Amino acid sequence: MSDADTQPQMAQAETHAFERRWIAMSVLLMASFMNMIDITIVNVALPSMQKSLGVSESGIEWVVAGFILAFALGLLPFGRYGDIIGKKKIFLIGVASFSIASLLCGMAVNVEMLIAARVIQGIAGAVMMPQVLAIAQIMFPPRERAVAFSLFGLTAGLASVAGPVTGGLLIHADVMGLDWRPIFLINVPIGIACVIAARTLIPDVKGNPDLRNDWVGIALAAVATFCLIFPLIEGRGFGWPAWCFVMMAVFIPVAILFGWWERRQNARGAAELIPLSLMKNRNFVFAGLGLTVFFSAMPGFFLILALFLQSGYQLDALHSGLTTIPFPIGVLVASVVTGRLGGKSPKLRIVFGAGLLVAAMLLLRHVVAGVGDQLVSTDFILPLLLGGLGTGITISPLFQTALAGVPPRDAGSGSGTLQSFQQVGGAFGVAIISQIFFSLLAGHMAGGLTQHEAFKASFEVAVIYNIACYVLVALSTLFLKIPPMHAARPGHHQAQPVTE
Repeated sequence: MSDADTQPQMAQAETHAFERRWIAMSVLLMASFMNMIDITIVNVALPSMQKSLGVSESGIEWVVAGFILAFALGLLPFGRYGDIIGKKKIFLIGVASFSIASLLCGMAVNVEMLIAARVIQGIAGAVMMPQVLAIAQIMFPPRERAVAFSLFGLTAGLASVAGPVTGGLLIHADVMGLDWRPIFLINVPIGIACVIAARTLIPDVKGNPDLRNDWVGIALAAVATFCLIFPLIEGRGFGWPAWCFVMMAVFIPVAILFGWWERRQNARGAAELIPLSLMKNRNFVFAGLGLTVFFSAMPGFFLILALFLQSGYQLDALHSGLTTIPFPIGVLVASVVTGRLGGKSPKLRIVFGAGLLVAAMLLLRHVVAGVGDQLVSTDFILPLLLGGLGTGITISPLFQTALAGVPPRDAGSGSGTLQSFQQVGGAFGVAIISQIFFSLLAGHMAGGLTQHEAFKASFEVAVIYNIACYVLVALSTLFLKIPPMHAARPGHHQAQPVTE
């Protein structure tokens, strides 16, 4: 089957509304919710994992970063596999694999097994999620897509709210003496129900076996990312030996080689991991960089916040999850409101949202500086709520602006590329923020500060990284040229609005 052969099929999918599309959409949302809640639910469990498994600081970072890296590197090739083999088939494989990986996470007897299972879980998520978006795009006629895609944003908001509370409740209940393990095991029955329902309800759109993956491009991207992230996470534990700096230096020539290879593929008319047209698209590049920087701040922030609350001030998992709940509530509220704004004033919304986040981080530093030996959770409501509102306001126009000028033929690659940038940024941020936090914590503890003072001082400095990121995101709007509103692609801006 050639590309030309698939055009009538796609055109029919564009105009024909599948009869059971809204019921089928509930299955896609179930899978999306399972993936997103797994990201947020883990944060509140990290201190419990560290204690029960005797995990080192770098080990606890890899529980988060391993998932993010695997997810990031798998999005583009597995998104392409959906086009080649068939989106429904790959979706079912992804959901089943995610469920099995969740079971392995819950059965982990040591940190090595847990990290390995998390990597498998990240790969499975990368198999599943591109198909979720692509199937939804095919099931709904153009007039219904904006509403359908807005449900993904609502689902992300609900997952971010439910994650910390559900994680806290499960750990607090200590179901059958399993401690943190039920946060993963809960995915198994959800995944089984999702597979059973999907086999019946989701339409089967045939793949195109003539399409190919750019395996050399995939390998070069993986090597470049690994060379940058691995030494940042492991370097401190090894005392920063020379090989750490060599690996980070290797990142530059490998990244250059990747760019050369993609240009060569384009000239030959061969498969490209990232189409050259996207790399030449000014809006896509600068908005993509803005998204990478923006999402680099979030997962690392929630990692150190959980450690600050639970390890620094001995809050239990439930109390810690409830303390952070204003942030996802803010994201949920902002996502609902901004979903009604469509493509209006994207640059202004980016600047305003980033400004709210800067104010939230500054206020949070002030609150943390004033904490004594007893932490009052209500003191955190305002800064975390402002941070959630800023996040929800900023995500939508960033995705919208990046994809607005992308031609239809590159829309799938563009969406997958942005999701990859987002996840690579998250892994990078975990490495940087953790490096700052744990290095300062060790120094302060060795210098004779009390545990509370050491955690406070380390947290206050680490969140400066977040402030710098949000300032850079606001400045990135100076390089954006906003196309006419009718060029915006409704729905795509919600491609992967993750709050870690």
